[in-house]
Amino acid sequence: MALLTASGVSFYYPGENKPALSDISFSLESGTFNVLAGSTGSGKTTLLRLIKRELAPLGDMSGSIVFDGKEQSKLSERESAMKIGFVMQRPDQQIVCDKVWHELVFGLENVGADKSYIALRAAETASYFGITEWYEQATDKLSGGQKQLLNVASVMMTDPGLLILDEPTAQLDPIAASDLIATVKKLCTDMGLTVLMCEHRLDEAVPLADRLMILENGKLTHNGTPGEVIASLDKDSELLMSMPAAARIAAALDSQGEIPLTVSEGRRFISRFPKADMPTECADREDARKALEFENVYFRYTKSGRDILKGLTFSAKRGEILCILGANGCGKSTAIMSAAGLLRPYAGKIKVLGKSIKDYKNRTLYTNCLAMLPQDVQTCFLKSSVREELNDSGVTADRLPFDMTALYDMHPYDLSGGEQQLLALAKVLGSEPEVLLLDEPTKGMDITLRRKTADILKSLKADGKTVVLVTHDIEFAALCADRCAMFFEGELTSVAQPQEFFARNTFYTTAACRIARGHFGGVVTAGDIISLCGGERA
Repeated sequence: MALLTASGVSFYYPGENKPALSDISFSLESGTFNVLAGSTGSGKTTLLRLIKRELAPLGDMSGSIVFDGKEQSKLSERESAMKIGFVMQRPDQQIVCDKVWHELVFGLENVGADKSYIALRAAETASYFGITEWYEQATDKLSGGQKQLLNVASVMMTDPGLLILDEPTAQLDPIAASDLIATVKKLCTDMGLTVLMCEHRLDEAVPLADRLMILENGKLTHNGTPGEVIASLDKDSELLMSMPAAARIAAALDSQGEIPLTVSEGRRFISRFPKADMPTECADREDARKALEFENVYFRYTKSGRDILKGLTFSAKRGEILCILGANGCGKSTAIMSAAGLLRPYAGKIKVLGKSIKDYKNRTLYTNCLAMLPQDVQTCFLKSSVREELNDSGVTADRLPFDMTALYDMHPYDLSGGEQQLLALAKVLGSEPEVLLLDEPTKGMDITLRRKTADILKSLKADGKTVVLVTHDIEFAALCADRCAMFFEGELTSVAQPQEFFARNTFYTTAACRIARGHFGGVVTAGDIISLCGGERA
C-alpha cells in the first residue's frame, strides 16, 4: 500500500520562469527504503521539502501530495509535524537544545505529550540508538556522527510513518556514514518505517534500497529497483559514474547478467578475470620544498580541556595535493584552522612557505600566500547575489574555473549545497593563494562537480600551488591526491601515496580497493579494475 503519492507536482520559485520541478509523479510503498539521486541543483532538496509541509520553500506549487490517504494540505498540524520526519544535511542546523536528552524529548514536549509517555519513549529510543552513554552530554560536545544519529533518534521519538533524509552522510566519515545508513535500513525492517533518502554517496545506500529514483533538471527520469535503473543508464552517463563501484565496473565491461551492487557481488564478478597488478606509482619526491610545516604542535580549546592536537608533525610539499582523512572529531579541521592562523596552538611551530606563521603581520598571510575554504561555506557569503559575491572577491567570468552564469542573480543561500561549495571555492581562488586549505570541499557535489573540482586542484598543482584538504570523500581523495594521510586522536598515524595508503587500509579505503583485494593488486579506483579487465576507463 502506498504511504505517500505525488501526482503531477511542479514548482516555481518566486520570480523564476523555469520550474524547479516539473510534473513529478511517484509513490512510496509502506515500509520501503527509497533512495533519491541526481546531479547538483536537480531539485532533490526542493522536492523533499515540499513533502514536509513545515519546510516547504516559498513559490508556486501545482499537483498533489497525498500522505496516508490524506491530501497534504488537509493534514492537521500535529499529524504533519509528527508523522513526517525530516533530517537535514547539516547536523548542527537541526539541533536546538543544550543537552542530548533535552534534544531527544523536545519534539514530544512541543506537542504536549504526557510526561510518562515522553519518559518511556526517551528510554527505549536512547537504548535502540545506543546513545545511553552520552545521554547527559552537551550537544556541542558530540561528533558529527553522534549529532546526526541524535537527529534521527529525535525525529523517531514522534513515531513517524515517513522519514525523509536530505544527504544525511554529507559531513560524516565513512564508518559513521555506513553506520547511519545501516541504522536507517534497520528502522525499515524492524519498524515498518518508510524512508526517502537523498544521497550523492551511493555505494552504501543503493545496495540497501528497494527503489531508486533519479531526478534530473527537475524531472523524474528513472524510477525502479536499483538493478533496473542502473541497467537502463547509458554507458557513458555521468549518472552511472555516481553508482556503486561494482555496478560501474560491470556496466563498463558490458555485463549481460544481474548488475552487482555490493562489494561481495563485485568480488564475485571480477573473479572471472585473470589476476593482475597495476603499475607501481612513482616514488615520492623527497627533495621537494615544503609549503606547510607542523612541528610538534599542541592545541586545546580550553585550559582545562583535553589536547585536540597532540604533538602534530607533518609537512605538505610545494606542488602537491595532500588529502587528510579520519573520523569526525579527531582534530582534522582544528589542524587546518591552526595552519590558517584562525587558532593559536599553545606549543609547537607552524611554517607557511618556510616562514613562521607568527611572523606574518598585517594580514600578509592572506595576500597571495594562503587561503582557506571553511567547512561551513555559508560563512563566506556576505552579499545578496552570486554576482556581487564574485565581484567583491575580484573574480571575473574569464577567471572562473567553471561556468556560474546561470546562478549570477541568485542569493547564495538559495543555491544547492554543491553550488554553494563551488561559489565559495571560486571566492577562495580569487585571492590566488600559493597554499590552499580546503575543509570538506565536495559536500553536496555530484560526480560531475567532484571531477571538475579535482581537475581544478590538479591544475593548481601543475602551477606549483599546494593543496591540503580535509575530506570524508574517499573516492575524491583517490581521484586527485598525491599523498593521503590518516588523522587519529590529534596526530597523523600514516602518510603514503594513494596506491599504498588505500591498499593498507580496511575501512578508510575505496570500494574498488575492497572489491579488488586479493585479485588485482595496486587498485585505487573502479577505473583501475576496468582497465585490468580489458575495458576502457570512464
